[in-house]
Amino acid sequence: MGAVKMTETNLESVYPRPQFARRDWLNLNGTWEFQYDDMDEGTRGGWHTGHTFERRIRVPYCYQSELSGIGEKEFHDLVWYRKTFELPEAYAGKRLLLHFGAVDYEAWVWANGHLVAYHEGGHTPFTADITNAVTGRDVEIVVKAKDYSKDVTLPRGKQYWKEQSEMVFYTRTTGIWQTVWLEAVSESYLERVMMTPDIDRNEINIRAFAAGWKPGLKLQASIAFEGEFVSEDLFALGGEEETRTIKLHDFNDHGLGRWWTPEKPNLYDITFRLLDGDTLIDEVQSYFGMRKISVEDGKVCLNNRPYYMKLVLDQGYFPGGVLTAGSDEELRRDVELTKAMGFNGARKHQKVEDPRYLYWCDKLGLLVWGEMANAYQFSETYVRRMTREWQEVVTRDYNHPCIVVWLPINESWGVPNMLIDKRQQEHTLAMYHLTKSLDSTRLVLSNDGWEHTKSDIATIHDYEWRREVLESRYETAQSAVSSIAQNRWIYVPGYPYNGEPVQVSEFGGISFRKGGAAGWGYSAAADEEDFLRRILDVVQPIQNSKAVQGYCYTQLTDVEQEINGLLTFDRKPKLPLDVIRAVNEGKSPVLAEFSDMENEKAIKF
Repeated sequence: MGAVKMTETNLESVYPRPQFARRDWLNLNGTWEFQYDDMDEGTRGGWHTGHTFERRIRVPYCYQSELSGIGEKEFHDLVWYRKTFELPEAYAGKRLLLHFGAVDYEAWVWANGHLVAYHEGGHTPFTADITNAVTGRDVEIVVKAKDYSKDVTLPRGKQYWKEQSEMVFYTRTTGIWQTVWLEAVSESYLERVMMTPDIDRNEINIRAFAAGWKPGLKLQASIAFEGEFVSEDLFALGGEEETRTIKLHDFNDHGLGRWWTPEKPNLYDITFRLLDGDTLIDEVQSYFGMRKISVEDGKVCLNNRPYYMKLVLDQGYFPGGVLTAGSDEELRRDVELTKAMGFNGARKHQKVEDPRYLYWCDKLGLLVWGEMANAYQFSETYVRRMTREWQEVVTRDYNHPCIVVWLPINESWGVPNMLIDKRQQEHTLAMYHLTKSLDSTRLVLSNDGWEHTKSDIATIHDYEWRREVLESRYETAQSAVSSIAQNRWIYVPGYPYNGEPVQVSEFGGISFRKGGAAGWGYSAAADEEDFLRRILDVVQPIQNSKAVQGYCYTQLTDVEQEINGLLTFDRKPKLPLDVIRAVNEGKSPVLAEFSDMENEKAIKF
């Protein structure tokens, strides 16, 4: 495929980490030098400094994407990047932090010829302190990225191990695919914070981590709601980590009217100021939502009230950008389209999504099941890779109120012999308990869809399309978990069902071609009316079941050759958005009622 014209996007202007934002930062997206290194010549040849690369690429898009300016799908597992720039004068004398949102899969980073970082894991961020490598204002950054395109023990999600995508497997991502940026900070600075809401006590617990700690450091936390002062606290940092609980002085039913829900996504603003004595040395803007997810008496509850989840499966692939959205507006649009169709949540499938997407879910109100990109085969190397990267995922996204469920493993991916291999069973148990040890505030699944060992929800994947079969299968909770949907046991023998809430976390999958080439799906609709009838045939039995407490419909959009989306790949509705909303509201819409609507104009942005 020939080179594609590079396109400016606003990913070069929006702050990439909105829950931990500093005012002064330097975005390093845009044009970088680029080179394939199929013969692994770069390390021996000293490409890490002073070497000019022949090609150009637009960061943060992978070379497989059109938006990168390259758009080539062949295997090139070793690639190099180079960028030179001049530091702003205001950065002189400060510590320089170089941030990478995500690089798939391994990354080595040099600054002015000095190795400053190594990171393994294709979906999580890392930071390099380049201070000691920079003596003036001129900076050269070189990145070597190594992928393993054919390694099926690699946590890779839907990235295919063949050059051309097929069925449910899509185009790969190699190298940088999220924003790169630079910040200048003081010798002591706020490294991160973890915020845990407690709606029962109307408190927010804060764990603050300070890099370059020294005696005399203090942290001020100022909290406001819609510009109204709520609370403030100033406390000494006794070490690199300090914990503080702050009471929210709300005078509105103890904050009850300010809890976060998809229907009312209330957010508190919080400003952190790090002080050395009386001198301000760092300031970070953030936010949090007061919300609680729990299981009470066998019911999934949001803020202590039973809550029915209506989710849509979202693969997070984008036209032209593969795993990277073409703009921040595209991320926001996916959230708005999801809500416009009457869903109150999304399951980000086999992908750790960009923090900007989670920001829009926080701000606009959309529940999210946070999922890991899985491997396909089990090995000791897989366990090491998976365990370490999943911990980084939970740490990165801990503060987002939208995330209510953690889902490290899906459909026994990476553990294909769950029924007979005790090691693989123990691995899913370990992932459940590891996640709980990192985050006790959210629900966790050991293995979504089938072959559960220990999970907070009994989730079932079921692409049955006959209404009468679904009605019978989900008549009771016991009949649901005793079924062998998709020819799989819901629980591994020896791990009993203990009354967990039942949710059908994948179903539907009805393919319908709406302009464009034919593709693949679980069942095929002939036209709009047939598409709607088939949707009603699978959704209504789930909604009418007294045993099922929520569902996740497959899926939001078509993805490349997979055409079972409610929207096309370029986000055009296959049915009017109001029709899908009516279905989610438990109604039986008739297409004739909506015949005067243009699908593309069903929602305005």
